[in-house]
Amino acid sequence: MNNLLQHLKDLKDPIMENVLVETENMLARGRMDLPLSLCFATLRGDDLLLHQLLKRGLDPNESDNNGRTALHIAASRGSENCALVLLDHGAEPNCRDSEGNVPLWEAMLGGHEKVVKLLLEHGATISSGDVGQFACTAAAQNDLNLLKDIVRYGGDVTCPKNINGTTALHVAVGEGNTEMVKFLLDQGADIELPDMLGWTPWGLADQQGHEDIKLVFESKKETKAQSFITIPQEQHANRFLGRFKSEPVFSPFSHDGPSPAMEGSLSQTRPRRRNNNFHNSLFGIMSSARTGEKEMFLSVTRKKCVASGGAYPARVRVSCPEKGDVEGKLVLLPESLQELLDIGAKKFGFLPTKVLTTDRAEIDDIVLIRDGDHIIFASDGGTEEVINSQNGGASRAVGGRLKKESG
Repeated sequence: MNNLLQHLKDLKDPIMENVLVETENMLARGRMDLPLSLCFATLRGDDLLLHQLLKRGLDPNESDNNGRTALHIAASRGSENCALVLLDHGAEPNCRDSEGNVPLWEAMLGGHEKVVKLLLEHGATISSGDVGQFACTAAAQNDLNLLKDIVRYGGDVTCPKNINGTTALHVAVGEGNTEMVKFLLDQGADIELPDMLGWTPWGLADQQGHEDIKLVFESKKETKAQSFITIPQEQHANRFLGRFKSEPVFSPFSHDGPSPAMEGSLSQTRPRRRNNNFHNSLFGIMSSARTGEKEMFLSVTRKKCVASGGAYPARVRVSCPEKGDVEGKLVLLPESLQELLDIGAKKFGFLPTKVLTTDRAEIDDIVLIRDGDHIIFASDGGTEEVINSQNGGASRAVGGRLKKESG
């Protein structure tokens, strides 16, 4: 019956139009019992018929096969009266269709400000739908104002849409819309976020030859990099990055520990870190241009200087009794225990699992090793060598048996 009435409407025949009007009037007065849907009444923009159908108990949230409700239709057509009737009868303002569209987005897309305002007053939110899809649609239409409206109503225009991971920035780059690209970057869009095919906005700009957009990306990247190291001038005396001040100028270290000023500063800010990646950080690279690579090297090995009494880098003797090497080899002490085990693997051709002192005490942290120490590589089920300095002899375990050798 819905299809029949729609067919009568589409015929545009004067006689059939009169029949259609009379039929709808009879339905509105309750004189006919036909299975009309709310969507049909909303498509007609007939709020009276819609009201009569709702009074007869129809579900205000009924939907078609695509999940579109009468409120979706009213919002897309700008039918303020129909939308108001539906909302008054309990229609859900944030219902989603199968494509993630919500009534608020339908009204925004159609430019129906009154319906947008009405929906917002009844609790509608843009974030209830697929905001990534909405942003991509606005970008594809080169409609910057629509994109700004999404942000104004609380939507995140930087998130990807659910289907293929494409963001509005991808679409804006594809459209070559530099102004929209700048707006999206200001909202926090990521120029290196890939879609399902692995394309990033930066890669698309390069592949499609959008040189002006590439310049915008490069400028944004430089600004972002500088923001990590910029510190207000008046705070230089009190601000630290990790264990280091904003300028890598180091005070002399002594055997007695850090100076009282340095010790107080560290205790008031954060716990001391054992390891530091300062040398490989952006701050380290930029600072080395001003203070020289040598000064940067000193900053990395400072903890070795304290352990070795001022000689840096620290040097240790390593040996592996399991491989028949007792005398050992002299190596530079690395920054971590794992790097030390890697040195053992390269030097002796096996995979050690632990580092021992000559007294067979296991070492579990690199900071416990001092300059000039003799350390031993061993495996979990392997052999160990014990150097006995008191009687001038050496006990060697080979293949799991101890042998006594005179000095």
